[in-house]
Amino acid sequence: MSTLRWATRPETAADLPAVRAVHLAAFDTALEADLVEALRADDCWIPGFSLVAQTSDGTVVGHALLTRCHIDDTPALCLAPVAVLPAHQRTGAGAAVVRAALAAARVQGEHTVTVLGHPSYYPRFGFGRASRYGIKATIDVPDEALMALDLDSNSPLPSGTLHYAAPFGI
Repeated sequence: MSTLRWATRPETAADLPAVRAVHLAAFDTALEADLVEALRADDCWIPGFSLVAQTSDGTVVGHALLTRCHIDDTPALCLAPVAVLPAHQRTGAGAAVVRAALAAARVQGEHTVTVLGHPSYYPRFGFGRASRYGIKATIDVPDEALMALDLDSNSPLPSGTLHYAAPFGI
């Protein structure tokens, strides 16, 4: 992994085409790029929780998004999608933008973040198996892929069923 330092910040309206381009380049289909746009139009959207990583010249190379979800009736956040332009993968851009998103959530007083993702990647940010906290999905997913993070040690993670925003389709 490179030791490059990445600048991160909340996305702006001017970033929308670049964010879409990052997702289109990072994934085999347009599903994630379309999902970001659908989430922007949904009640789950939280201003300031869509973050980008950029190069020193301002080129957007990474994106991470946190949106509202619920564990039973308790508000939580969902980290998804996360993407980095292929040429900048494994340089720390993804880690920088995920850390920035989690920091933004902490600053805003959020308590719980969930992610359905690669079990060897997300634990570096403090995520652990959601099942350990009694959190389960509404769909069948590998136990090690559904993870949760407690942003506030004074507030234990809720247990129950994770309910994603409607645009996720699950």
